[in-house]
Amino acid sequence: MTSRRHFLAGAVALGAGLVSRAALAAVPEAPVAAGALTQVPDAPKDGRPYNPVVTLNGWSLPWRMNRGVKEFHLVAEPVVREIAPGMTARLWGYNGQSPGPTIECVEGDRLRIFVTNKLPEHTAVHWHGLLLPNGMDGVGGLTQAQIPVGKTFVYEFEATKSGTFMYHPHADEMVQMAMGMMGLFIVHPKNADTRRVDRDYAFLLAAYDIDPGSYVPRVNTMTEFNIWTWNSRVFPGIDTLVARTGEKVRIRVGNLTMTNHPIHLHGHVFEVAGTDGGWVPKSARWPEVTTDVAVGQMRAIEFVADAPGDWAFHCHKSHHTMNAMGHAVPNLIGVEQRDLAKKMRKLLPGYTMAMGSTGMAEMGDMQMPLPENTLPMMTGRGPFGPLEMGGMFTVFKVRDDQPRGDYRDPGWYTHPAGTVASEWTGEVPEAASAAGASDAADTVQVVKPGGHEHH
Repeated sequence: MTSRRHFLAGAVALGAGLVSRAALAAVPEAPVAAGALTQVPDAPKDGRPYNPVVTLNGWSLPWRMNRGVKEFHLVAEPVVREIAPGMTARLWGYNGQSPGPTIECVEGDRLRIFVTNKLPEHTAVHWHGLLLPNGMDGVGGLTQAQIPVGKTFVYEFEATKSGTFMYHPHADEMVQMAMGMMGLFIVHPKNADTRRVDRDYAFLLAAYDIDPGSYVPRVNTMTEFNIWTWNSRVFPGIDTLVARTGEKVRIRVGNLTMTNHPIHLHGHVFEVAGTDGGWVPKSARWPEVTTDVAVGQMRAIEFVADAPGDWAFHCHKSHHTMNAMGHAVPNLIGVEQRDLAKKMRKLLPGYTMAMGSTGMAEMGDMQMPLPENTLPMMTGRGPFGPLEMGGMFTVFKVRDDQPRGDYRDPGWYTHPAGTVASEWTGEVPEAASAAGASDAADTVQVVKPGGHEHH
């Protein structure tokens, strides 16, 4: 549950925008959330109405109304984030978490966002994709002075267009973003019935380089990341997405890693309905089952959950659905290791077995000793055994009887009789082959580019 605390700001600096003395008389409280479970927000109690998003393994930042202005308070600070049960990371984030809380508002809202810096160095906040005055853009040294340690700056602007956006530092960016500083920024349409969906999910893609046994990410890494996360969580620590059969679903995905991610949904066809540049007109959309989210991009996909079941939802780069990967591990497929295992046991009595001779699938069902604060490469179990997944993977669960507005995990799907792939115990038909099926080969016609047929 979200806890709240009052932050008593000592000095408020007017570096990012000017507001009245009355507005600065009392900085709004800065709520903090320490847990990593998905927190479904309530409908807004004041201001323009909107349909809240559900941040996967995250939460939305409360605000207060002050003379018609919607006021938020972000605190940039060191945080501890549970990546999954058994592993935590010492990151930098906002209001107790990485990513920070989702900011939600409505098109046309006047916003005032206080940012207090409790990091060990200066910072600034860029509002990625939002159209606002140049002095509020948040690029330290260019559009504003950096926010010094211990100071509070204020940003004030109008949310001029609806869509899916992000916030992140534009100060010592390589370090601060590698440490986890980022958050979602959702601007809802003025009319709450415009672009309405039944379930609206959102999360950010982030990658970290954390050695087994350590807790702090390497910040100079450019390509060799080993922890691939959705909202700084990895499977099986990523919550499931749920829907009732027939509901319209939107999933918003933002990418602040250093590579692209082809996000793939099983069992359904979707359309890309929005980017961080705005909403895509209906006439410009096309059906997809995978959309590539490049560095610094947002994608909002929409579809009807018309197929009951437990459907995989994941990045289609296979090494992004694994945890704690090593980059110098040799390929031992086909290498006989039994003699090696005997020799290793003489040196290390606790050595169990050599692995990798027939692939890595065996790792999904083995509980081997691990270094401190790390995770198996492949983990998680389903109703039929090990899932052999980690990293950027979760399950989209569609049920006929899922109550509307209920986000609780309904458990594993009960398949109708005769609808599960299973072992065949009857006679196996012969497989035709190019070498053995001479009669079939006589009937094959090959058309060459010139149009001539060869038999």
